Amino acid sequence: MTTGSIEFGLNSFGDVPTDGARTLSDAETVRLLIEEAKLAEKVGLDIFSIGEHYREGYVDSAGPVLLAGMATATERIRLGTSVTVLSTNDPVRLYNEFSTLDALSNGRAQLVLGRASQTQSFPLFGYNLEDYETLFEEKLDLFMKLQREMPTTWSGSVRAPLVEQTLHPTMRPGGIPTWIGVGGSPNSVIRAAHYGLPLMLAIIGGEPHRFAGHVDLYFRALEQFGKPMQPVGQHALGLIADTDEEASETWWKSWQPLITQMGQERGFYPPTRERYELELATGALFVGSPETVAQKIVRMTKELQISRFDLKYDIGGLSVDARSRTIELLGTQVAPRVRELLAAESQLETAGATHE
Repeated sequence: MTTGSIEFGLNSFGDVPTDGARTLSDAETVRLLIEEAKLAEKVGLDIFSIGEHYREGYVDSAGPVLLAGMATATERIRLGTSVTVLSTNDPVRLYNEFSTLDALSNGRAQLVLGRASQTQSFPLFGYNLEDYETLFEEKLDLFMKLQREMPTTWSGSVRAPLVEQTLHPTMRPGGIPTWIGVGGSPNSVIRAAHYGLPLMLAIIGGEPHRFAGHVDLYFRALEQFGKPMQPVGQHALGLIADTDEEASETWWKSWQPLITQMGQERGFYPPTRERYELELATGALFVGSPETVAQKIVRMTKELQISRFDLKYDIGGLSVDARSRTIELLGTQVAPRVRELLAAESQLETAGATHE
């Protein structure tokens, strides 16, 4: 990573927020996301991404439609997905959606592909969870072939074959930036390297430095596959406020009921205040004042060699004002401070090397 070259983005899962004592409707939340993308561009952020979920409390089930709306309301910020569940999408339809988005946005489209940690889309679209690995592997192969080889000939077990097929609108030469999202599987890391695709680490709990081994594996695999070096990004959860205390209290009010629910569904630990404070201090939550969050991001650039940091700034029940304040502070204070700190460290390292 070139010091100072780190990019900053926002991730949204379309969590429904509150406005005072009132919970916004789904339609109001959709419109709010367009306004938040405009704000992200205004404060200088690089990327705005939308997830893909199919459950109550989220409105991100039609990501390409939301991104198209953002494309018409913005001019510079790049637009993509924090996760596209490729396993339950059709690669041909996905190609058409994102080639159209790329044309509409004048070359600003990108996406992160994943296998899904939440599996509601499998029964919803008629897929069998027993085919979890096969679906992703074959569809990734087809999607990348569509981007890199047009006309495309392909055959597999999960959909009808293609013979010398050309799709329109065509993507830019070589396709759009396509990342592989990884939540901990070494096989997914190797798969990303095999295709020569950038790696997005989804770190939502525990100590982030435990992913350092995945990054090392990724770089070694890229070399063994004869692929050029690719960037590594981090998807993180958090909130930025004027003080650490305000951020901590605000996030806890929404995070505690969410983790309680997830714990009941998946067997997670109960969200005690003690464990919460540990997540803030050394774990995966980026919650605090601009200086606190900036210092933590700088540590991640060293430990995980990241050149992109995406913050999931929305969580169910969080207020509209808290969301917008996070966006503002990430763009106007955190991003410049991180780049300043990295540049200063680079100068010290250069000076030290000169005197050796």
